[in-house]
Amino acid sequence: MKERIQSWGGFLASMVVPNIGAFIAWGLITALFIATGWVPNENFSKLVGPMILYLLPILIGYTGGKAVYGHRGGVIGAVATMGTIVGSTIPQFLGAMIMGPIAAWLLKKLDEVLEPKIPIGFELLINNFALGILGVIMTLLAMLGVGPFVTAISNAAGSMVQGLVNTGFLPLVDLVVEPAKVLFLNNALNIGVLAPLGAAAAQTTGRAIHFMLESNPGPGLGLLLAYWVAGKGLLKESAPGSIIIHFFGGIHEIYFPYVLAHPIMLLAMYAGGILADTWWVFTGAGLVATPSPGSIFAYLAMTPKGQHFPVLMGVLIGAVASFLVGSVLLKRFPVKEAAAEAEEKLDTVPGL
Repeated sequence: MKERIQSWGGFLASMVVPNIGAFIAWGLITALFIATGWVPNENFSKLVGPMILYLLPILIGYTGGKAVYGHRGGVIGAVATMGTIVGSTIPQFLGAMIMGPIAAWLLKKLDEVLEPKIPIGFELLINNFALGILGVIMTLLAMLGVGPFVTAISNAAGSMVQGLVNTGFLPLVDLVVEPAKVLFLNNALNIGVLAPLGAAAAQTTGRAIHFMLESNPGPGLGLLLAYWVAGKGLLKESAPGSIIIHFFGGIHEIYFPYVLAHPIMLLAMYAGGILADTWWVFTGAGLVATPSPGSIFAYLAMTPKGQHFPVLMGVLIGAVASFLVGSVLLKRFPVKEAAAEAEEKLDTVPGL
């Protein structure tokens, strides 16, 4: 099981980690220019939606395809990813991680069949048409199947969260929230499920814990600090910049690739999230509205009078717990550099 998890973690890392710079660029644009950002700008904020809906998933799809079959694999991976994007209304990072490698693998097999039969002088023509025709097929399948599939996963996660909230086991909501977040379903959960529940609860008490269940910046901060202290390679080097964007800018998406690169780190997120939520339940803490974006500054702005200690202590508990567990995990199960070992990981992924 350990080898299987590390194998899949390395494969996911080969798709996501090389694109962290693009995530940082998007995070900076979002933190700066959205309506609740540091320097709101209506014109520049138009970049935010297209980047997260189109640019970042296509980059991941291309990178995943390239890891399987070089540049041709990357091209068809990007093409197939477009089908998942059009087939859904939520960011299709998960769809890209599915379609990019699959489309590239199928193209690789198709080329192996066609290559011995191509007449001399027709290589470029046939290769391009093979990629184009297969690309059309994969894009249509992704649009009809994978896009709705990822949307269904998002809806199922939302239903599970709502069910746990209704039963009163609020800290256990984190068992669903954290894996859903790292698959970039965070906005669907927060805006579609937790915000309406929080708004209803806040009508009677003036505050609600629901606003903090997904938006808590503490566990993400602890995770990034763990990578900074105990990690290595690109993940370690990029952690300080990601901390600024995550904790002060409120762009939680910046830490999701760090979990995808090493899935066992989800345990660190569980530790931070569950302990913070338990503290908030025990103290009756809550915010007056959803902090947007989920930065420490937004938390301060949305904290009702007299609630700063319990709210901020929950953020601190989440950060410390996530950092301690994450540091132990990174020392016990060190993450390997994805770019240098992509092919090695691909050889160990079932079916590739």
